[in-house]
Amino acid sequence: MRFDVVTIFPEAFGSHLKVSLLGKAIGSGVVSVAVHDLRQWGVGLHRKVDDEPFGGGAGMVMAPGPLVEAVGSVRRPGGRVLLLSAAGRRFDQALAVELSREDQVVLVCGRYEGVDERVAGLVGAEAVSIGDFVLAGGEAAALVVIEAVTRLVPGVLGNVGSLAEESFTGGLLEYPQYTRPADLGGHRVPEVLLSGDHGRIARWRREQSLRRTFELRPELLAGAELSEEERALVASWRSESPGESASEAGS
Repeated sequence: MRFDVVTIFPEAFGSHLKVSLLGKAIGSGVVSVAVHDLRQWGVGLHRKVDDEPFGGGAGMVMAPGPLVEAVGSVRRPGGRVLLLSAAGRRFDQALAVELSREDQVVLVCGRYEGVDERVAGLVGAEAVSIGDFVLAGGEAAALVVIEAVTRLVPGVLGNVGSLAEESFTGGLLEYPQYTRPADLGGHRVPEVLLSGDHGRIARWRREQSLRRTFELRPELLAGAELSEEERALVASWRSESPGESASEAGS
């Protein structure tokens, strides 16, 4: 799989692409990441890539010409183009899984007051946001997408079983994890995890995952894959929390 990043700050990607799982995936050739300086396609002596907004207002807007040329130069046939934007579709685990099946993903990093509205249509880009907040630019968001997608590409993770149990798989948050020592200043690891009974452990983990989601991210339950027994369990928790509204509980 290949990522191509279009940015005015290519230096922002240096160290992050060299460490941990992402660095290993790139080093082994399973994934490749090419970072392109948008100013290569800039206009004039100073390689200008922005201009004043029509209608007035503060700040500058990224001009369409350089971006369209840049994407056209790096995109391969069938390549998918994402425009990192606070106004885009929310990036989540489901989209990460979807992108991990692509041969190429082009990531366009916005800056300033945003990108000329015509760019997305001209290059067939999808606007994607990593959250409901505003960053100075799309570089950090692009790194989030690259790392989240890379770990799902076949051949990257040594233990693929871990993908089946992590947060957001099946729509729930992951259960709590523990390691040695079993007793830390009176704070003990739950006895079920020391029992050796794998069936009990699996049931405990599933219930903890469900409970954690109910308490921290109840809106996820609406789309989670739950059994009738689990739905009944969630209903009992809701009845114990009369102050919680139906919308907050994800229904």
